[in-house]
Amino acid sequence: MRVNMVAANFLAVVLLFSQLPAQAFDPLQVNLGNLYMLSHAKTRSISPENFSGEKGRGGMAKVGEGSASRAARDLGQGWKVNPYVRVAPGETFTMGEIAGPGAIQHIWITLAGVYRYTILRMYWDGELEPSVESPLGDFFCAGWRGPRSHFAQVSSLPVQVNPGSGMNSYWVMPFRESARLTIENLNTDTMTVYYQIDYTLTDVSEDAAYFHAQFRRTNPLPYKDVYTIVDGIKGWGHYVGTYMAWQVNNNGWWGEGEIKFFMDGDGKFPTINGTGTEDYFLGSYNFGGIRDGDYVAFTNLFAGMPQVIRPSGPNVANQRFGLYRWHVMDPIRFEKDLKVTIQALGWRSGGRYLPLRDDIASVAYWYQREPHARFPRLPDKDFLEVR
Repeated sequence: MRVNMVAANFLAVVLLFSQLPAQAFDPLQVNLGNLYMLSHAKTRSISPENFSGEKGRGGMAKVGEGSASRAARDLGQGWKVNPYVRVAPGETFTMGEIAGPGAIQHIWITLAGVYRYTILRMYWDGELEPSVESPLGDFFCAGWRGPRSHFAQVSSLPVQVNPGSGMNSYWVMPFRESARLTIENLNTDTMTVYYQIDYTLTDVSEDAAYFHAQFRRTNPLPYKDVYTIVDGIKGWGHYVGTYMAWQVNNNGWWGEGEIKFFMDGDGKFPTINGTGTEDYFLGSYNFGGIRDGDYVAFTNLFAGMPQVIRPSGPNVANQRFGLYRWHVMDPIRFEKDLKVTIQALGWRSGGRYLPLRDDIASVAYWYQREPHARFPRLPDKDFLEVR
């Protein structure tokens, strides 16, 4: 069954991109339709074996200098001397600094640490406030993932999570002057991080926007409040995705709530109004859970519910769900401002809706022209914690 799903996903990508016009080639938008076209863009890659990404500078660490010096002591320079970094408690480590113009095209990362206590940030063109700020796991659709538990395969187009903890991003992230990527370790233990940032150095067109991602969490959601995925976005851009880590604190079905997109001056009522939580994430009818607990996990190109964590005893008492929805083929375009909310609704007696008080976290993904509005302050370590 897994093989069939992967094959179907690959076939869908082939059909999707094979007919695109080759004359519209852009080195930042490579796809199967123009993959054969040549380009003078320069491919570079940053990892612990080449912190600068410079040409001809990979694998130069000497024994005694690198993180794996002991393992490589019989072989010497060039033999996997520095494949990972250790990030101390409270430390912010700069994974990469790149001079532009260019674009990040792929990020791979895995770590021995606590996902919610590892904060990923990205800064474009020397900005002081990040354009991306999120716990690492949530950014990669693994909000409920623990160091040794709750692995869930994610097989989407822009984000993939592969066994045992290989997290991948294929969001294209252009920059004109510079890019800086950091991770902060909020934990009390040192963590080990392997990573690779693949990018291209090339011209960036005038109409290319900057990538943004913002994390939020409300625990618990106040009674009759709606959950805000993102608000305060100001400028011209388009919204491209939502990830949610949702813990249900009631028995029964939890996904009657509607998502709403308020854009370009909308007041009390939004321009785009969904019809239900499972509908927005491209499922239907309780994600197959017509009988309590019969939820069907799934992961596809543009939508999925890869994580379904069921109660399994006195110490695992809540249902938890991880869901994503990518607006790759249907971006939500705005010119002035954007706010996105979702209701948390179940059922109560008499066939009436029940406003829920759930634990909900999310990451919103969008592109826009800079400058962007300053993000709300990230919650502290204790509020971020997942138990």
